[in-house]
Amino acid sequence: MLHKFALALLILAALSAPSGAARAADPCPALRTQGGAADTATRIAAAACLENLQWFRPFIDTQGRLASASVSEAETSRLEDGATETWRRTASYWRDTGLLQRMGGFAGAEQCFDPYGSGYSTVACRAFLIDNPWSAAFVSYVMMKAGVRGFRPSASHYDYVRDAYRAQDQSPFLYLDPASSTAAPGDLLCAVRSSNRVYGYQGLIAALDGGNGGLNMHCDVVVGVNPNNDGKAYLIGGNVQQGATMRLMAVNRNNQFWPLPLRSETQVECSPDTVAACDMNKLDWAVLLKLKPEAALAQLAPPTPLFAPQQAPASAQPSGCCVQCVLGSNVPRCPNPNAPGIKPQTQD
Repeated sequence: MLHKFALALLILAALSAPSGAARAADPCPALRTQGGAADTATRIAAAACLENLQWFRPFIDTQGRLASASVSEAETSRLEDGATETWRRTASYWRDTGLLQRMGGFAGAEQCFDPYGSGYSTVACRAFLIDNPWSAAFVSYVMMKAGVRGFRPSASHYDYVRDAYRAQDQSPFLYLDPASSTAAPGDLLCAVRSSNRVYGYQGLIAALDGGNGGLNMHCDVVVGVNPNNDGKAYLIGGNVQQGATMRLMAVNRNNQFWPLPLRSETQVECSPDTVAACDMNKLDWAVLLKLKPEAALAQLAPPTPLFAPQQAPASAQPSGCCVQCVLGSNVPRCPNPNAPGIKPQTQD
């Protein structure tokens, strides 16, 4: 009798334990090789996921706690590929999108054009990366890498939010209320960053209608939504806790953020004395930019290709290359085979 009771307990435990598929809900490992997918949404998710994987998968859990972070934006630590220093990857988001040219008036921007420059240029570029938010450059990199038609890269999230609202026939996104809309891979969830007021969906519309010059914003890329598996959405943003960080948020069975963690003007500030108020997911989420269907995307302007790094012609390069190069040796530096790709991953 005791033996049968013990066996029943083992069977019950096995049935109630989550399966391997349920535990492996993070979509990024499976998307690592999907950069050339036929559909735009998968290419977007794959491009964002590849960056998160490179940064050793940092993430914020559904309670808004930073659960994992290994490296930071301007460090010399190497990423997952074992070859790329963190600061060089961050600089590539600016450089490969062509946005670095627009930042020419900011200290250190010019030095980021040469990723293998002198010690002075390295320090100046790293300071630029720390001083200037790069989350919009990251989103631009992801969208350009994915070959999203109609997307205009910008150093400001507000620009492509405004495009979705004011130029709906030219933008790859629909402008929707994040509190009531369904989320899917390829979408952008965007928040207003303001220290003195909360905008919300209607407040952002009022700002856009008012034609104000711009607002500080942040957008994350939706890479996966699993309402029936683990009840979570997976989003990735750049410059989130100084990395390409995943954010986990709860969703209901209709693929809606539920509850959407919204910042309020009366909320208690996070401090060691008010730990319950600390939630990195609680932002002024004001709009969901919904990726349009493939047929609608096909009608938009061709995608903007990522910028190719400046390279000397092969005929002008001496034979051989170096990794630890000596200044003035005229020996070319060996290319990094793991550097970010410079062509959007699209199919003919």
